[in-house]
Amino acid sequence: MSKRDYYDVLGVPRDVSKDDLKKAYRKLAMKYHPDRNPDDDKAAEKFKELSEAYEILSDDQKRQTYNSFGHDGVNSSFTNSQGAADAFSDIFGDIFSDIFGGTSSRSSSRGQDLSYNLEVDLEEAVFGKSLNIEIPSKERCNGLWNRCSYCGGSGVIRQQQGFFSMQQTCPHCRGEGEIHDQDCSNCNGVGFISKNKKLSVKIPAGVDDGDRIRLSGEGELGRGGSRGDLYISINVKKHKIFERDGKHLYCEVPLDFADAALGGSIEVPTLVGKAKIKIPSGTQSHKIFRLNGKGIKPLRGGRVGDILVRVIVEVPVNLNSKQKDLLNDFKANMSHEDNSPLMSSWLNSAKDFFKNL
Repeated sequence: MSKRDYYDVLGVPRDVSKDDLKKAYRKLAMKYHPDRNPDDDKAAEKFKELSEAYEILSDDQKRQTYNSFGHDGVNSSFTNSQGAADAFSDIFGDIFSDIFGGTSSRSSSRGQDLSYNLEVDLEEAVFGKSLNIEIPSKERCNGLWNRCSYCGGSGVIRQQQGFFSMQQTCPHCRGEGEIHDQDCSNCNGVGFISKNKKLSVKIPAGVDDGDRIRLSGEGELGRGGSRGDLYISINVKKHKIFERDGKHLYCEVPLDFADAALGGSIEVPTLVGKAKIKIPSGTQSHKIFRLNGKGIKPLRGGRVGDILVRVIVEVPVNLNSKQKDLLNDFKANMSHEDNSPLMSSWLNSAKDFFKNL
């Protein structure tokens, strides 16, 4: 079946102006658009024919080629791979907006990601907790918005060069498709309002210093209402007792001079209560004791860590006369070889050193 003359399809004379051509197309497109004629195959075919005719005649170069060579000269220039409705929206987005109030061709972009530093206690990092935070947020003003007259509400400017079509973000509305009322008292015409937004952040058990939590869609607002993400950076506060190294906890516990010499037991803290450590007699300062499974369960699974306790033997101070006498008696009965092996070893090494001088 031969194609109808494009001018006849649109019902216009061959010397029709661009403005009259556009008006004719708008009128017929509104009448036969598939959205207004669901399940009507004839209307769909008519709409496709209208779109093809307007695509050719609205372009000066294609129109000139058509006037000289007819359909054979422009057959390869029109494509409709996504159907009549998609071609209508993609090629004539500004007209679509005028007729149906849509913004299908509006340029949109994702907003920027934001970051937030969140300080947590060691216990909160180890066991997890939900915390409330406030972040600065930019929200779209609910005041009066007017469709951008420069781009027709599409958010993009199209330029036709021969058989090629290019588009760029509208510089007037910055891709929004709308321009906010400059006299708006809510935002002073900016279009956006800055305010604080409250969020609940779930801290998973086992997080460590420097870990990040992503909250999807809680970042900065972009064009078209698409938000970026919010990244929560975890900073674990310094603990009064424990230091953390991965899944293990370290602490130092003072040990009485007598308990170190005679032996006994001491109570040490854990994150869930107290634990007892047996101190053997003759325990030296800085000896490390391990409490298996009393540390941290890793965030990504695995065996629970340990608590490593370093004892610091404390030498008594501020002795009274009786205490001094007792220590002097104790010292007089001390044998370096039997009671102080470290001292005995060091003295022997020192003697050898002085002999060689």
